[in-house]
Amino acid sequence: MDWQGQKLAEQIMQIMLLGFAMIAFVAGYVLGSFQMMILLYAGGVTLTTLITVPNWRFFNRHPLNWLDPSEAEKYPKPQVAVSSKKKAIKK
Repeated sequence: MDWQGQKLAEQIMQIMLLGFAMIAFVAGYVLGSFQMMILLYAGGVTLTTLITVPNWRFFNRHPLNWLDPSEAEKYPKPQVAVSSKKKAIKK
């Protein structure tokens, strides 16, 4: 899954969960059944999970091009700057 696919999956998840929450609330209110509301929402969460968690093809429309290892050896690796002295805090 690429970066755009992750963003799309999160947007789909948020929209679906909000939609199922509203549908479940209205159905539970109209029917007067808390159990029906919970079952509808649980079904929505399950459906949302099945759609957004697997790595479907449409989430990988913009694959990343990684640098070949032979090309990576040509470039110097970044060095971490380490300072041994810490500044004293004046009170």
